[in-house]
Parts: sequence; C-alpha cells; structure tokens
Amino acid sequence: DDSGIWERDLFTDFLETRTSKDGSDLGAQLTMLFQVLNQPRERRASTLDETVARFPYVNGRIFEESLSIPFFNAKMRNKLLNACAFNWSDISPAIFGSLFQAVKSPEARRKLGEHYTTETNIRKTIDPLFLDELNEQFDANIHDIRGLKSLRKKLGRIKFMDPACGSGNFIIVAYRELRALELKILIRLQELGDTSAIPTLYFEREDLAVQLDNMRGIEIEEWPARIAQTSLRLVDHQANMAMQLALGKAPETLPLDTVSVIHVGNALRMDWAEVTPPSNENDVVIAGNPPFIGARFMTTEQTAELKDIWGGKVGGLDYVTGWFKKASDYFAGSAGGRFAFVSTNSIAQGQPVAALFKPLFEAGWRIRFAHQTFPWVSEAPGGAAVHCVITGFDKRGGSQAELFSYQLGQSEPVVSVVPNINGYLIDSADIFVTSRSKPLSLSLQPVSFGSMPNDGGNFIVNTEQLKSVQSDPIASKYLRKYVGARELVQNIPRWCLWLKDLDPVDLQRSKILRDRIQAVRSLRLDSKRESTKKLAHTPNRFGEDRQPGHPYVCMPSVVSENRRYFTVAHLDADVIASNLVYTAEDSDGFLFGIASSSMFITWQKAIGGRLESRIRFSNTVVWNNLPLPEVSPELRAQIIETGKKVIEARKLHPERSLAEHYHPLAMDPLLIKAHDALDKVVDKAFGATKPLRSNEERQVILFKRYKELTTP
Repeated sequence: DDSGIWERDLFTDFLETRTSKDGSDLGAQLTMLFQVLNQPRERRASTLDETVARFPYVNGRIFEESLSIPFFNAKMRNKLLNACAFNWSDISPAIFGSLFQAVKSPEARRKLGEHYTTETNIRKTIDPLFLDELNEQFDANIHDIRGLKSLRKKLGRIKFMDPACGSGNFIIVAYRELRALELKILIRLQELGDTSAIPTLYFEREDLAVQLDNMRGIEIEEWPARIAQTSLRLVDHQANMAMQLALGKAPETLPLDTVSVIHVGNALRMDWAEVTPPSNENDVVIAGNPPFIGARFMTTEQTAELKDIWGGKVGGLDYVTGWFKKASDYFAGSAGGRFAFVSTNSIAQGQPVAALFKPLFEAGWRIRFAHQTFPWVSEAPGGAAVHCVITGFDKRGGSQAELFSYQLGQSEPVVSVVPNINGYLIDSADIFVTSRSKPLSLSLQPVSFGSMPNDGGNFIVNTEQLKSVQSDPIASKYLRKYVGARELVQNIPRWCLWLKDLDPVDLQRSKILRDRIQAVRSLRLDSKRESTKKLAHTPNRFGEDRQPGHPYVCMPSVVSENRRYFTVAHLDADVIASNLVYTAEDSDGFLFGIASSSMFITWQKAIGGRLESRIRFSNTVVWNNLPLPEVSPELRAQIIETGKKVIEARKLHPERSLAEHYHPLAMDPLLIKAHDALDKVVDKAFGATKPLRSNEERQVILFKRYKELTTP
C-alpha cells in the first residue's frame, strides 16, 4: 500500500470505508478483495464496488490460491489499521525474513539450523565475492561509453543462486544491488550523451539487463520460500521506482509474470543444475547461509545426506560442509564460477580443516576472501549468537586474496590483501595439520590427560566436606589439592583423596576412607562396562592414573579466546590433576615456558579447535604438531629462566587467579614485561631473526617451520 505498486493508501481507504468498525465483515471483505486482485480488469463484474474496482490486477500467483481468513473483531481491525498508518515505503523487503523467524520457535529454528542473516553480514559475503569487482569496473569505465555498455551486458549474464535461501535475503540484496548498478550505468551513459540504452517511450521488462529470472533460490520449507518470492517482487518494484525517479521511465510492475525463482526442496538432495544451469562463461555466483548444525547434532537423515555428498566417511564435518562440496561439484564441468558461504568457525579449526579444504583445493579452488571468526548475532528476536566465518572461493589464479580479521571488541574488520589464504583462514601456504600420536619436535615431552576418577564423586572432597575430612587424622593424610580446568584458571579450591599408596591399616582406622572406597567399589561393580567392573578390584585408585611423579606443567582443556597467553601453571606432584586438564612432567620448567609464550597461543588459535569461540586444547593436534626446532642448551636455559620470571611476576599478587592475572584489559605491567622477555627467547627458538611485533608474523614462522619439519 505504501510502495506505489498501486494507488497510495488504497488498501487503507478500503479498510476504513468498506469494512465495519466491529470487524465482523473484515475476513469476508479481504477474501473478496483477494479474488479481485487475481482477476484481470476485463473479467471483473461491472457492478463491482468503486473502491474495490480501483485495485489493479496483480497475478504472479500471489493471490491465486484461496486462503482461509479468520474472523476479526474491532480490536484486530484496529491493529491492522495501525499497521497501515506506518509508512512502509522505505522498509527493506529483507525485513520479512526477520518477521518470519520471529514467529518460529527456537526449537524449530534449531532443528533446521536456521539463522536469520542481517544485511550487514550479507554484504560481508557478496561484496567481496563479486559486487566489489563490478563497482570497481564501473569506476574504471566512468568516462568510457563502450566500457559501461560492456559492463551492463556483463550484469545481464550474471546468475545468482542461494541454495539455502530461507526467506530470500541474500537474493533480495544481490538483486537490489545489481539493479542499482545497472541504473548507475544508465544514468552515466545519459550524462555522457549516449541514450541508446534508454527506450524512447517506456521500458519493457526485457529492456533491462538484470532480470528477475537470473536470481534463483532453494529452500526446504514452502512458507519461507513464499516469503522470499513475494519479497523479491517488492524489491523489484522498488528498483523500478528508483529507475522511474531517475530516468522518468521504468518497467511496469503489474501485472506480475509467473516466473518462479524460488524452488522448494532439500538442497543436498537436489540437482542444482536443474535450478540454475551451469555456464562456461564464468558468470554463475552462489552464496548463502546454510544450516548451522554441528557434526554431533545431525540427525540420521542429515548424516546420510552428508555421506552421500562426500562419498563415505564424514567424521568431524559439520552439516554446512555439504553445501561446499555441492558447489564444487556443480562447477566441475564449467570453466569456473564463484561461491561463498557463511558457516560456523569450526570448519576452519582442528581436524575438519583437511577434510573440507583439501578436496576443494585439489579441485582447483582457492579462497578468494575470508572473514576470520566474528560473533554472528541475529537481529531477529530470539536469534542465535554464534561464532562464524565467511569463506569465498574462485578458480582464478594470480590475483591477491582479501583477509578480514576482527580485533578484540571491534565490530569492523581489518582488511589485508595477501597472496594466499589457507584452510585455517590465515595468510600462509596451504598446509594441513592432522592428528599426531607423538610430538613432532624432539625438544618436547608428550602431554596427556590428567587422571580420571571414575568414582561417582566419592574421591572428591567439596568445601562442605573438607572440615570433616581434615578432622580425621587418618583420612587427612591422603587429602590433596585437586584441579580441573575451572579450578586451575579461576583458582577455585577443590580437594580429593589420593589413595594410591593407601596403607591397609589406615583403612581399618578411618570410617571416612572405608565408606568412600566401598562406595567406589559398588559403583564400579554395578557398571555395564567390563572395563569398569575390573576397576572394582582396585577401588582405592583412580580409574585412570596419569599423575606425574615430578613437578609438571598443567594446561586447561578450554580457555577464553580473549587471553593473550595460554593460562598454564607449573604445579608440584602432590597437586592432583583431573582429566579436564593436560599434564606433562616438567621438572625444570622448560615446557611451562614454551606453553606460556605468544608463539604457542598463536599456534593454538591458528590450528586448534574451539568450543563456541573459546580455545580448546588438543595434545594430538596442537601440542604434538607444535613445530619447535631442536633447542640448543643455551636457549633452553634462557627459556627456563624467563619462564621462572613469569611465575615470579604472578607471585607478586598471589590473591589473583590466572583468569585475573590474564584479563585482557587489566594485565599487570610487570607480568607483561616478563612475558615479553619470554617471547623474545621463544621466538628465537622458533627461528625468528628479529624482534616480532605481531602474532601474524609468528604465524608465518610457525607454518614455515611446520613445513620444514614435515617435509621428507
């Protein structure tokens, strides 16, 4: 009603003058109006109400099907009139996607992995994929009539497809921008004195270079597909209105044709070539925001779909990777093409990197641009807050790639032009780091999980139980500090009974010990697992005992992504490490120095996994692949000494936890100074020949060392 598709405020006038104030006949009147909107004027009854007769013929299937309209009352009619009073003319049709998601339950959205995409994030995807290049070509040909005409023809050849389109926002924005660029070209041609591209009388739709039929989408549910189709019609009309305003003529919006650009179906089961035939002219662009469903949360059917696409095992791959493989296969028989997808950041971390990117690179694709991890907060009510990356691909060689990185607390990225972006979305060679059973570096000791109690909590002593255990002179002899990841980082006090060397006499003298050990034995005997039942023979011991016998380095399994350094500690052997931390004997503190360095956390962030956005440590992927060259005795002694200085700086504030010591906005200057000294020595151990000023410089060295150490 506000868009100018028909006489402005005609619908509002209809509601106010042709429906009862109590709303009783509103449903029936709307039903009648919808029938009229689906009828050509020449087929309408001559006795039609004057106001209703002023409505144009719409067609385009929007009003084709009969709709069951509910009964209204006065309150509901007033709500509708209030909506009419708002001026909708400047509202983007993309808002319908947000409105649609708002009425779906979080459970329904989660089941399909749906996440509403804001226009900001859409532009992050499609601008570097192809729109930036088109606008640059416009600027380069701003004074060249021939070049502008050639660019306009190119616009007409572009076919855009979103194979997970939802309510169509990617398609809407892409079409709007292509139409806007075509209009800029026509205006500029007119300014240069060439009006041959502008019809003398009026524009027909076929006179446009950018056609609706060149925009295609695939959506698994019919209702959002309908919204996408309708929204696309509205943005087409807005483009026509802009053309009318600028040139004095534009294609008529009504009646709508019956072109159906949104296809309903399962994109991972459909043949994309039937939706958009591939082209040898390198003019097909694919982009979208496929479902966010992690590998562990897929249904049996979704797992089967992914296996069919990848041709077998899909261990560790998220559901979204199916779209990457489908896009690659779609372009297999053509000269090229481009595609870009939003995904969770898990695709660029840890084990899945090689499984996804290696086949793509081997098929001739390269990463044209990439947005490193950033928080994706939906503008839709109840929308998701996840951590995403955006990766765009093409097959062109020679040109530079664009890397978008996000600094802590910044919403706008820093853009770098780099020669290559690898699967970890960093500026480096195409290297894939896979799981390794022992350290690559001869200078590193193996790291393993801490000890697992398998005790039903009976070895653990919480704060409420501590006093009673301490008051038992026998049980208190076996009381030890106990640390997991939270206890280590947050300095949360926790204890356990470490009964590995239990004296049988003490068992008879302490009821606390007898009761707890008997409870462990019963728990293990009741287990359905044979391996656990066997542990009942040694009920005084942890189920898995990996406690170091000497001072050791202790590393949490998960830490905040905001840390400048990995929050590790150097502990005595009488502090018991749980299976939620990793340990390695480190009598002299060398491993502590390495793990506390900027070089280590740079490696961890580059190739390690994530839990949401938090850093997740892995001994087999991160530690065992750390490309530390053999360290000389002199450098080793310096690393040990500077590592001790870090510990001494922490001891200046013993009341602080590691989380407080390493708060990104409140690190003590003396602690920073100690880490700077440590970094200087560790950087040298990795081969730095000059002081390093950024972790990006460290990334280059790390991947260079890795390639050297893994190349036969």
